[in-house]
Amino acid sequence: MNIQRFTAATSREALAKARMAFGEGTLILSNRPVENGVEVVATGEDSLNSLDQGTSGFGKGGNGEPQRRSAESSSRDTASLVEDDANQLAMSTLSFQDYVRERMARRRQEATEESSKLIRIPRDEAPAPRTPEPRPTMEPMQQSAAPQAFAEPRPVVIKASPPVRPETDSLAGQAMSPSISRELNAMKELIEDRFNTLNWLGQARQNPIQANLMLKLIRAGYSPTLSRTILERLPAAADAMQSMQWVMDVLERNLHTDSKGVPLHQEGGVFALVGATGVGKTTTTAKLAGLCARTHGPNSVGLITLDSYRVGAQEQLRAYGKMLGIVAHLAHDRAALQDLLGLLANKKMVLIDTTGLAPRDPRKREMMDLLEIPGVKRLLVLNAGGHGDTLEDTVANFKTTANQQVILSKTDEAVKLGPALDAAIRHQLVLRGITTGQRVPEDWEAANANKLVRASMRSAGNSVYDPKISDLGFIFSHSTSNPAARNMFNA
Repeated sequence: MNIQRFTAATSREALAKARMAFGEGTLILSNRPVENGVEVVATGEDSLNSLDQGTSGFGKGGNGEPQRRSAESSSRDTASLVEDDANQLAMSTLSFQDYVRERMARRRQEATEESSKLIRIPRDEAPAPRTPEPRPTMEPMQQSAAPQAFAEPRPVVIKASPPVRPETDSLAGQAMSPSISRELNAMKELIEDRFNTLNWLGQARQNPIQANLMLKLIRAGYSPTLSRTILERLPAAADAMQSMQWVMDVLERNLHTDSKGVPLHQEGGVFALVGATGVGKTTTTAKLAGLCARTHGPNSVGLITLDSYRVGAQEQLRAYGKMLGIVAHLAHDRAALQDLLGLLANKKMVLIDTTGLAPRDPRKREMMDLLEIPGVKRLLVLNAGGHGDTLEDTVANFKTTANQQVILSKTDEAVKLGPALDAAIRHQLVLRGITTGQRVPEDWEAANANKLVRASMRSAGNSVYDPKISDLGFIFSHSTSNPAARNMFNA
């Protein structure tokens, strides 16, 4: 058996020398580091084939016995030589892996060349990328417990290590943490705001009439949501005057009033005036009582107050009643209120003055439940000079029915009527009248949509809170996302 040692500076050079000596059928028996580099012990596959042929010829012909003795002697020498080399030398895993990878890469290349001869690949279709095969790991060589008559070099068992998946793959199937989700949502909203702002600026340059109308609406106190919803339907062919008239017509058509019906003091019935503190409920109650008394006489009106909390509330209503010739009654609870309503059942109009409470006051629910009596209608009193957010909160907490009836008070004190009209339009409130001062009952007017809209658009526009044309991109960056808000306007 032809076994040789090859010494070189690196394992790759030693393996190259071995392949030059034995060709492609080189078998590596051992590998160890030495002073000058690496020493490799190798043999060829032809040597093993010759041994196999010699072993298969044992016992044949007349010279079988000498051949057997010679083969046994040669095999024992070979086995002892191999075992000595195996005991003295430890194969380097790294160098063997390099060798195996080269062999595998060469075989794959040969297989690819053979398959390319059989399969015709179109030029415009690139071959699919190959997934790199995992690096093999080598089990250590084990020595036999006892020497055998003939010991062949044992094949090395190669096990493919499982592929190492990147960390991103392990995170792909896991749920995203709440903090990352919030950051992504915030980034998404920021990007949308920037794109919407750029879109608005581009539209403002292309359509300056629409931009100017938006600026006028926002200066008048209308909300960005309402303004954009209206102006998105603005006719493209209209000039500045026509566009302004079209906007005012839309506001007027969508502001619901009782101008085509019977006035409140002539309609009659039982009404409870509710609202926040200081909006003028007691004064408004006295004005309605005075209007009804002027039309149908003092005996046609009944006054009830539930305000036992505010100091002087009862005295104020009784003073108004005394001035009008009407007696004001006090109800402490639900039973007393029901008794008074039964006593005043023959009156044309019965007005109930309630305690003023903040929209989020816990006692508001108790007071609203107190008014859950059949036949009692509620009139929500809104301060026309209130801030838009304050009016929105008040309407949201006091509104009870789909067609909530509302009275706008203190219109003479309001710098801008836009916020109040905006809340009335968006919530589809029905205006039953407005108060324009403290005089009872003179400072009362019927709700006229045309007059109110024109008054709201006559704002001076010189407030420190008014935006500039360059600020509208940030105010109107969000489109109206509520389909109901789009469909409720009669444009």
